[in-house]
Amino acid sequence: MQPPFQSTSRFTQVAQNPAATLTTAGRTIALTGVVLPLFMIGILKFTQIEVEALKPLISGTPWLAWLYPVFGEAGASYLLGTVEIITALLFVASPMSARAGVVAGAIGTMTFAVTSSTMLALPIWEEPSGGFPWLNATGSFLIKDVALLGISLVVLGESFGRLPSRHSRP
Repeated sequence: MQPPFQSTSRFTQVAQNPAATLTTAGRTIALTGVVLPLFMIGILKFTQIEVEALKPLISGTPWLAWLYPVFGEAGASYLLGTVEIITALLFVASPMSARAGVVAGAIGTMTFAVTSSTMLALPIWEEPSGGFPWLNATGSFLIKDVALLGISLVVLGESFGRLPSRHSRP
């Protein structure tokens, strides 16, 4: 009969390799940190409150302003929400599917590169507090997208690495 805590128990594995355990936990939390905002903010894009909240962000950014003439205010919001929800679902599937990870990472990278870039066009500094480095509400909302961009790039790169090699196929 084997002892109750043999070397293959989960407790022993954690104790023997805490770095791997912390890395796994960190990756899980980071992935959750991308999925939650994408999904929750994506759902909000279908509400009038979010349609209104997007107006200064989209109209104040030259490389996004084209969305309104093409899709209208509500249509642009719905399009963004749809992309965000689909991307969140792909991120959820990414640990099981390298292809889902590549698509999620690519869309996430594009999404967060664009949203991070809006900080170059919009007023993000709290002027009454002295400006830089004090972020106003818009800056505080957007600054998180820099980290989400980094996580998207990690998922993209790792997922590319998990794809079957073309050279290994007959």
